[in-house]
Amino acid sequence: MRLLSVVLSGGAGSRLWPASRQAFPKPFMKLGGSTLLQQAVERGQACGTGDLMIVTNKDHLFLTKDVLRQMADPPEATLLLEPKGRNTAPAIALAALQCIKQFGGDTVMLVLSADHLVPDVEAFVASASQAFRLATQGNLVVFGISPTSPDTGFGYVEVEHVSRESQRAKRFVEKPDLQTAQEYLATGRYYWNSGMFCFTADAIVSAFERHAPEVLAGARHALDSSTTTEDSIQFDLHAFGLQPDISIDYAVMENADNVHVVPAKFSWSDVGSWPSVARAHNPDASGNTMPPNVVAIDTTGTHVQVDSHSPKVVATLGVHDLVIVDTPDALLVAHKSSAQDVKRIVDTLKARESETVNLPAVVHRPWGTYASLKEEEGYKVKRITVKPGQALSLQYHHQRAEHWVVVQGTAIVQVGEVEHRTLPGEYRYIPLKEKHRLTNVGKDELVLVEVQCGEYLGEDDIVRLADTYGRV
Repeated sequence: MRLLSVVLSGGAGSRLWPASRQAFPKPFMKLGGSTLLQQAVERGQACGTGDLMIVTNKDHLFLTKDVLRQMADPPEATLLLEPKGRNTAPAIALAALQCIKQFGGDTVMLVLSADHLVPDVEAFVASASQAFRLATQGNLVVFGISPTSPDTGFGYVEVEHVSRESQRAKRFVEKPDLQTAQEYLATGRYYWNSGMFCFTADAIVSAFERHAPEVLAGARHALDSSTTTEDSIQFDLHAFGLQPDISIDYAVMENADNVHVVPAKFSWSDVGSWPSVARAHNPDASGNTMPPNVVAIDTTGTHVQVDSHSPKVVATLGVHDLVIVDTPDALLVAHKSSAQDVKRIVDTLKARESETVNLPAVVHRPWGTYASLKEEEGYKVKRITVKPGQALSLQYHHQRAEHWVVVQGTAIVQVGEVEHRTLPGEYRYIPLKEKHRLTNVGKDELVLVEVQCGEYLGEDDIVRLADTYGRV
C-alpha cells in the first residue's frame, strides 16, 4: 500500500520572535544544522514514503523549494500553496482530496508538522509503522506524547490508561488551564496531542463527510477553483477564504469513534517557545545553552542566540534563566517564565506597524537575498546575493538612485539599454528613474553592496517592467 508524507508547513511562530517572522516563519529556522521543514521531510523519507506533499503559504514557495533543493537527496513534492492561513482541517481536507486524485483513496497519509523536533528518527519510524498498520484497518491515528509536565500549551487526548500499546481514544481536550492540566497528569489517562496523524485518504474524507461536511465542501470548491502547474497547486483567494477556519481536532477527531492513539516511543518537542528551543540544545555545566564565544560570568540557565551581519561580542553577567535572542534588527531579553508571552510583544509591534514582525533581517527572494546593513536619512546600504543563473526584475525607481559594487561573482548589469559585464571590485551607477537589471552569469553566488540615495527608500518604490517570477 502506498504511503504519502503530508507536511503542514504553516504558522508564523510568533512566540519565537525575533528569529521567526511572517516572511520567514518557524519551519525555516535551523536547529541541529538543518531547518525544521527539512527534518520533517526526512522523517517521512525514513518511513519509506516515496511521495511527498507540502501544504504551505504561497509566499513561502521559493523558501520551500530552496530547502528541498539543498537536501542530499532532493525529493519531488506536490506543493499546495495557500493564499492565507486556514488552520489544519482545511489543509488536511485539501491534501486528502488531492491525494485521492493523484495517488488513490487507499493511500496512507502520514501527516507531519514542519515545526516539530524529533531527534530519534529510528524510534519515530517504529511508531509510524504501528500507526501505518492501524490506518490500513480504517482507523484515524494520532501520535500521543506521554506528558512530562502539566503543560497548558498542548491539547490532550484521554485514553483508558497511558501505556506503551496503542488504544482507542476516548476524547480530545483543547489546551486546559493549569489546574485542569495538573488533574489530567494525576489520572494517568492523558497524552499530549502531538498534532501528527496517520490515516488513509478515504478514511479521513469519510470522517469529514460525517462530522464536518462544510469543511469538505469548502475544500472541494477551493480545489475545483485552483490552478495547477508542474509541481504546485495555487488556490483562488476568494474560494479558499470560504473554507471554515477550524482545526482537525475540533472538526473531526473530537467526534469520530475510530480514533486510535499510538504512544510515541520517541522524544518530541513542538519548538513552540524559546525554552523549548533551549531544551533542544545540550547545556553546559551551568545549564546555559549559548554559542561558545559568548562571555558568560555568573550566568545560569540562560539561552543566548546571536545572528549578526558582522562579528559581535555578547557577554552576560549575573543573570539567570533568561532568553537572549539578538538579530541584526531586533533584540529580545525575556525571563524563561515569561517566554510564552512573547506574542504580546509581536502584537504590540504589529500595532506600531513595525517591519520586524514581517521581514527578517535577511530577506529571501526567488533570486537570492538582501539585508540592510545601515540606514540613515537620505541613504541605505544593503548586501545583495543572487543565485547562479538568476536575475532580479527589470525595474526602475521613482525616488532613489543606486550605486552597485560587485564583491564576489560575475554580474551582467543592465542600465538603460546597455549591458555591462561587472567583476569583483567594479562599480555601476543606476540613475534615478533609469531602468536596470542585475543577473548572475557565473557559477557561484553573486554578492554586491548597494548604496541607495534618495528622499524615500521604501521597498515599495519599485516599478517592475519584466520579471522571471511573474511579479509584474
